[in-house]
Amino acid sequence: MSYKRADEILPENILEILQSYVSGEAIYVPKKKECRKRWGSSTGVNEKLRIRNEQIFDQHRRGASTKELALRYYLTEKSIQRILREMQMKPPKGRKKF
Repeated sequence: MSYKRADEILPENILEILQSYVSGEAIYVPKKKECRKRWGSSTGVNEKLRIRNEQIFDQHRRGASTKELALRYYLTEKSIQRILREMQMKPPKGRKKF
């Protein structure tokens, strides 16, 4: 996020309207909703978590307990249970719901 001077980029009439609300203060102007990115989309975190959760689900189906998975993935048992519940409710394409 960069800092820009309002008097250098805004028309005078808009600047005067803004000054009636705030004067000499910094304000944040958020992006338009259609320009916002989803959380993790820039860094690939979403994809990494999806793959991790698929692995947890697969290992649980093969017999790993929630306690074992919690230790292996450094998560709480409640987090493992939540992941398993979500994976069962929203199976990826190509996998049948159990």
